[in-house]
Amino acid sequence: MITIFAMLAFVAAPLHVRGNEFQTRIDAAAPGETIEVGPGIYHGAITVKKPLKLIGRGLPVIDAGGKGDVLILQAHDCEVRGFVIRNSGDSLDFENAGVRVLGKNTTVADNRFENVLFGIDLKAAPNCRIIGNHITSKALDIARRGDALRLFRSNDCLIEDNVIQHGRDALLWYSNNITVRRNVSRHNRYGFHMMFANDVTLEDNVLSDNSVGIYLMYGRKFTLRGNTLLRNRGPSGYGLGMKEIDAYTVEGNVFSGNRVGCYVDGSPYTRKAGNATFTANTFACNDIGMTMLTAVRGNRIVGNNFVDNIEQVAVQGRGAVAGNEFAVGGRGNFWGDYGGYDANHDGMGDQPYRARKLFESLVDREPRLRLLLFSPAHDAIEFMARAVPAVQPEAKFSDPAPLMQPVTVAVASGAPASPRLLAATAAGLIATAALVGVAAFGVGIRLPSFRTGSRAILRGAA
Repeated sequence: MITIFAMLAFVAAPLHVRGNEFQTRIDAAAPGETIEVGPGIYHGAITVKKPLKLIGRGLPVIDAGGKGDVLILQAHDCEVRGFVIRNSGDSLDFENAGVRVLGKNTTVADNRFENVLFGIDLKAAPNCRIIGNHITSKALDIARRGDALRLFRSNDCLIEDNVIQHGRDALLWYSNNITVRRNVSRHNRYGFHMMFANDVTLEDNVLSDNSVGIYLMYGRKFTLRGNTLLRNRGPSGYGLGMKEIDAYTVEGNVFSGNRVGCYVDGSPYTRKAGNATFTANTFACNDIGMTMLTAVRGNRIVGNNFVDNIEQVAVQGRGAVAGNEFAVGGRGNFWGDYGGYDANHDGMGDQPYRARKLFESLVDREPRLRLLLFSPAHDAIEFMARAVPAVQPEAKFSDPAPLMQPVTVAVASGAPASPRLLAATAAGLIATAALVGVAAFGVGIRLPSFRTGSRAILRGAA
């Protein structure tokens, strides 16, 4: 009996291998060779200086013991797959990382990163693939953590099917022709932060509970399609931030529960027709659906849903956002608080949607007044504006052809859908439909069915 238990204990116990033995095997391998590694704990740091494939079977562990980098790939054409990579050092000065990639055409796939300061760090490493990894940082204050993922001067890379959580940022700086697809980012500072990056596609990603979901700075040619940006509510609290970028398409995304769904500053910086479009997006249940600076011009915002945001569109500063199109070809956006009607049943409201609430105008000029939101003072100001039209402010913008039914938007198809997101969006639409229905009943005007529209907006997301 003792022998049996001893054998079971031996089988269950992890295999410990001295780091120099693993390194010796790597050093002895021929370029292009595949090294398969079985279960066990292998001590880092490990350095690869020739093209090799390291394949883990049964999730073997590479553990740096809290010092330096765990794995350094100095050669081109490497692959690391199927490992647990853990316990890097904690020096921000040396930027200790789980995997440091210094060569082109490298694949880092299907690994788990645990207790590492920086996760995957690519420097001048083009044509790389970061696929199917699960990355977490050290249990430090968020500013003391490293970046879960960082691309620096690394063009033509694919970032796909990764889960990034409890890190600091995922950075793509000075890197062009990047595809970011079906990733999940949660409980970080910046989900994805791009600066001086061009020709970037972000699609079907889920970014939730970060300070900022996606922030784009100083680049051009961006496509954001099918992303879900949910409950990003840190000090900035942007689902999507855009600063001085150009040539972008924002299509079919869902912004819900953020402090600000989308923040637009100096974008686009060239005002070519059709250069900057927002279409088929849903902004639901945010504090502010979209914030724009008064100098922003050249955006085409058409065919979107704005539902149950405390403020649909805010203008930061004085004045209106003239020079942005809210309708094209007789078709505008769906506004959950639109009070007009559609007498001829052509699907568009017969009166423009105008954003001219007095309290909103005051808050845009002095944000601290937001403390009075939903207070008796708020109600009194809005009552005065209705009773004395002379005090109503200039409209921040006007949608000349508001839609009477919402636009269908499908949430990220390749990433886990959030039941809370669906419930929040559905609840907002149903509440809006109920209010409009009561108003229609009271004045005897027959409006289109909003209940059908509420289901339609979530078709494909359920």
